[in-house]
Amino acid sequence: MILDIFFPNRCIQCSRIIDGDLLVCNLCFEQIHFTHFNYFDDNYIKEKCKLLFPVENTFALMQFEKECLSRKIIHELKYKSREKVGKTVAEWTVERLNFENDKPDLLVTIPLHPKKLKERGYNQLHLFTETLSEFYNIPFDHELIKRNHYSKAQALKDKQHRLETKNTFSINKNISGKHILLIDDVFTTGNTIASVAWEILNAGKNTVSVLVMAMDE
Repeated sequence: MILDIFFPNRCIQCSRIIDGDLLVCNLCFEQIHFTHFNYFDDNYIKEKCKLLFPVENTFALMQFEKECLSRKIIHELKYKSREKVGKTVAEWTVERLNFENDKPDLLVTIPLHPKKLKERGYNQLHLFTETLSEFYNIPFDHELIKRNHYSKAQALKDKQHRLETKNTFSINKNISGKHILLIDDVFTTGNTIASVAWEILNAGKNTVSVLVMAMDE
């Protein structure tokens, strides 16, 4: 309570004082560019994924444009030690994502390398995924996929390095006949997700869908 008085929670966009469990104020919330995708329909991400691997369904919550609020939100989550942002973004997601009668069997996150996980202290996707898991009653597995190589943040890479994802990931368990929902923070080229997707597809008769917090065109 005392900390709230001397260090009140502020909107990350306009710095207005807001409730402790909020991320942005009501006015700035209107500035977030949500995609309004339908999970089952064709959309930008599905078309991009189809060029890289067989994909079932796709969903992105927000646009990830330069100098936009969604970019600030993702950066707060990834680089400013605000893991709880993941829960907030998950709550926005469940308000907009309807699996209808075709829920995936398992939620799987893109993993961090152990060195990167130690540096950051948490995987920015875990709380997000666990919140979705509880709401939709779909199990999650943070250990299914292993990242084999340490690399710098995607945001700091040039385009050529972002394309170099070969042998980056491996699968840790036997899995077959499952519909896997792959979860990542930002969809850029799609190569990272494709690398993980092929590990899952090659492991057995699995299908893959994709969910991201934001998409960068």
